[in-house]
Amino acid sequence: MDLSSITGVSSQYLQDTVQNDSGYKNEKTGFDHVLQSAMNMLDETNTLQNYAEEAEIQFALGYATNTHDLRIAQEKANIALQYTVAVRDKVIEAYKEIMNIQM
Repeated sequence: MDLSSITGVSSQYLQDTVQNDSGYKNEKTGFDHVLQSAMNMLDETNTLQNYAEEAEIQFALGYATNTHDLRIAQEKANIALQYTVAVRDKVIEAYKEIMNIQM
């Protein structure tokens, strides 16, 4: 492996780069932003689930005849739910890992 291209990189260089990086000091990296994003995701999933249920009811009553739109609404709701469950599982896994840290 050729490391000659990184010989000029020092800790001061890295610190200067991080301090000058506008994304580094972005306030959207805190826990409150992560929690707000999770809450927004839950709201969006709930909205999609409600829309899919409404589309199913409309189709069952005969008000809607387009099965394509019904299937799209169902798939959007299903994918959003799967994604939400996956994120929840990762959060629980991270929590358990943090709880197992020995001090």
